[in-house]
Amino acid sequence: MNFKESPNRISSFDPIVSEDSKILILGSVPGAKSLEMQEYYAHPQNQFWKIIFHLFNENLTSDYGEKLEFLKRNNIALWDVIDTCERKGSLDSEIRNEEANDIQQLLQNYPSIKAIFCNGQKSFKNLQKIMGKECAIPIFVLPSTSPLHTISFEKKLREWEILKSFL
Repeated sequence: MNFKESPNRISSFDPIVSEDSKILILGSVPGAKSLEMQEYYAHPQNQFWKIIFHLFNENLTSDYGEKLEFLKRNNIALWDVIDTCERKGSLDSEIRNEEANDIQQLLQNYPSIKAIFCNGQKSFKNLQKIMGKECAIPIFVLPSTSPLHTISFEKKLREWEILKSFL
């Protein structure tokens, strides 16, 4: 069987991006709950949305459409480095046979993006494979918002504050 036809093959979502996007946040690939809900960072214990809304002193909403509008309003693009892969469950360590999203093309199509922020080490390591060691814009590795990355919310929030300096 071709690995593209594997029953454990998953795919990422389309990017959330606009002509005004100034930063790009990259995850690895959607987890099981996100795939089920067809929403970025849908697992209730993932702190992504809580952190992003907290950075802008706005109340977190449960409405996914409002979350996406919030990103666009604040010039934040969102995508994953992996287009498709095989994975059982949601652990990045279980990712196999991955194929990359075309990050370079996205950056060419949206030249207003001036910095990339990787949500965790897996997205950073995969981005390095795609982009090589040289990139025309700065790349930052932030602590994963996954509940499996057990540093405190406050510490994650402090490290994520750097993205505001590019907006």
